[in-house]
Amino acid sequence: MPKVVYGHSTIEYSFLEKNNLKSHYITVQRDTGVILKGKAVSEHDAQQLILKKASWILEKQALVASVEENAIVTGARIPYLGRKYYVQIILDESLSKIKVDFTASKFKIYLSTVLNKQELIKEALQLFYKQKAAEKITPRIKKWAASTGLHYNVVKYRFLEKRWGSCTPSNTIIINIEAIKLSFTLIDYLIVHELVHTKIKSHSKEFWAELSKHIPNWKKLDAKMYGMKL
Repeated sequence: MPKVVYGHSTIEYSFLEKNNLKSHYITVQRDTGVILKGKAVSEHDAQQLILKKASWILEKQALVASVEENAIVTGARIPYLGRKYYVQIILDESLSKIKVDFTASKFKIYLSTVLNKQELIKEALQLFYKQKAAEKITPRIKKWAASTGLHYNVVKYRFLEKRWGSCTPSNTIIINIEAIKLSFTLIDYLIVHELVHTKIKSHSKEFWAELSKHIPNWKKLDAKMYGMKL
């Protein structure tokens, strides 16, 4: 990993080539570290770009290190529909409950000082996820049921600890609310997987054969789902 020396500090960074960007940008996150994004440049030029922002990078690294892991604060990232989005906490003393608002690029969480507690913010976010799961996933289940000819009884959304979804003997499909964090490609795979269970209850050869009729690349998607953290 390339690095530069700034005073008594050493900054390690990685470069992510993004030819569609007009300028170069630097991000600092707990899980990915320092990333320089933009059009391809020489190593010398990349180092100069890092050095120009070295003071800011070190301040950002100190801030990230001081924040509790998974804390929902300004600058944190929240997973939603296959990506992680920037969080902005906005204080509004007139509010009696927390409001979670998602734009195309970030989450805005409005709250009063008295409500600025991690457990309350996380509860509000869970409620947001639950509402969005029903709103975004239900139409896709109906669409896939129509296109595959696989019919279910009813769909329910719950927080599940160890699985993304299930299908009951009476063909009630249960979707983990956490699935709203997945990309639509993986959500669709989850939907069809459970729809196939309305016809074949076990993970037999017949099940996988039926699944492959509707999702030919199911093996790749299944492996990706298996490796994802619930």
